[in-house]
Formats: sequence, C-alpha cells, structure tokens
Amino acid sequence: MDLDMAQVRAFVRTAEELHFGRAAGTLAISQQALSKRIARLESLLGTELFQRGGNGVRLTEAGRRFLPPARQTVTAADAAVTAAVGEDRPLRVDVWGHLYAPMRTLAQVAGRAGELELGHGRDLPAVTTALLHGDIDAALGRAHPPLPAGLAHCLVRLEPVDAVLSADHPLAAEPALRPDQLRDSVLWAPGALDRLDFLQRFADRFGIHNTATSVNLGLAHFLAEVAEEPRRFSLMPADVPLPEVSGLRSVPLVDPTPLYAWSLLWRAGNGRPGLNSLAAACAEEAGQSRWLEYDPTREWLPEPPASDPGPGPE
Repeated sequence: MDLDMAQVRAFVRTAEELHFGRAAGTLAISQQALSKRIARLESLLGTELFQRGGNGVRLTEAGRRFLPPARQTVTAADAAVTAAVGEDRPLRVDVWGHLYAPMRTLAQVAGRAGELELGHGRDLPAVTTALLHGDIDAALGRAHPPLPAGLAHCLVRLEPVDAVLSADHPLAAEPALRPDQLRDSVLWAPGALDRLDFLQRFADRFGIHNTATSVNLGLAHFLAEVAEEPRRFSLMPADVPLPEVSGLRSVPLVDPTPLYAWSLLWRAGNGRPGLNSLAAACAEEAGQSRWLEYDPTREWLPEPPASDPGPGPE
C-alpha cells in the first residue's frame, strides 16, 4: 500500500488541530481540498480516522493508532527532501511586526548564524503558515498564544517600550511616564487592535479606552499621524531608530516598564544545522546584551516568560 504524503500530512495537521478549517489554513489549502485528501486516505486504509459530528472532530481508535507513525512519516519525508536539496542552502528566515523593525535583532546575530535568506511574510498568521508548509525555516517576531500545533519557539529578547506622542501632548514635557497616566489619551494603532496583540493587551491592562486605527504605510507616516494630534500616543520599542518627524516626542515608560518580547519560531522536528546556529547566536547575544533580564516588580509583560525558555531547536 503506497501512502500519498499530501494525504498523510493533511491527516496529521487535522489530528493536531481537531478542526478542519484551522488545519486547512495551516496547509494553505481549502477546507474542501483537505476533506477530500482525508476521505481518500480513509478509503485507501479501509477505516475511518475521524469521528465527525455535533461535538466537533475527534480521532477514532484507528486514527489514534495511525497518528504517531504518520507523524514519523511526515518527518522522514521532510528529511528526505532536505537530504536531496542539500544542507548548504541559506537558512530561510522571515520576520513580522515590521513597524517595530525586527531586522535590528536579526542583524545583530546574522554574522554568527551562517548564510540567511529573508522571506516576505507580513504578519504572524502568514509566517506560521509558511513555517508549517516548509516555505521558511525560522521566523522572528512576537509569538503570542495560541500558536498552531507543530510549531516550537524560544524567547530571545525582551525590549523596553517607550511612549511616542505629540510635542503638544499635555504630558510631552515629562521625563518619564507611568502607563496609567495615558488613560485619557488616544492610543493610535497601525491596524485593527484585535490583530495587534501587544497593543490590545497594553490597552486592557492599563485602562486605555480611547483607541483609533490608522493604515500602516510605514513608520514615518505612522509617527507623523501621531504627532499631528495632541491627544494621540503609541508605543515603540526603545531601540527602534525613529525617523525625523517634526513635533514628536519619545518618553520612557516606568512603574512598570512594558517589555516587548521577541521570539524565534520554527517547525517542530526541523533539524537543520543552520537553525541550531541561529538559535545559538541569539542565545549568545542575549547573554552579552542582557536581552532576557526581567524584573516583575518593575516591568510588565503580557505573558511572563517561563523560568527556562529553552536553548532552541535541539
């Protein structure tokens, strides 16, 4: 009996998600195409792998038995492709959260991580789909839950966040601000707030009820919009080099200082040596530059880091 790898991969993704729509999204195919692949696999095996009904999707006993070797089969197939194309190709890495300039972090470790090739992802859903599909090897950005099954990640950097506001803002002359002092201001966001996890959580935590949405046309345009209205403010990682925008002020936030978490993501089971080199370079830089220092009495994170974020892919 010859198994079709596309069908086996469809089964594994659905077994991990237990949701046909989400599984189809991670594979970048339609739900109809996913259902057809699984139906053909069940026909080939002569048994049902899923129970479908009003209570959702569940694995049958046959499906539970089939899942572990099916995962091993997918991993072996990916390893076979890697062996065929060779390990000397550049590591394909993507970033997201472009307004916060994730390339800064990647640039600080790139020289120690071997040859890198950059992808074209725009947001976390697009990047996770590319990872699961094998289009890229790793990605850097803010990884907030829930992440799709099949992905692994480790924390590489915690970056202090400043408030950027108009020079005419009533608080613009302050040497530092507490986040709750901004409650009467308008949080200016570069997109729908429900798609911007960090800004959404900041607003919820510190009682920022006035928010407004812009269109992300780049950092200079976004900050110029902040500067033109006295009540607006937004948040930027402290190390982001700001363009010269007239009438803009950047003020540190304290008591607590918000921290923006940068993580490295990869597909579980991806054992490329270049991926381990990138993770090791990030860990080395984190130690030298104190990237992972966190004091919960003075700093705020949407999700406090685990005591041991782990060494990376190995």
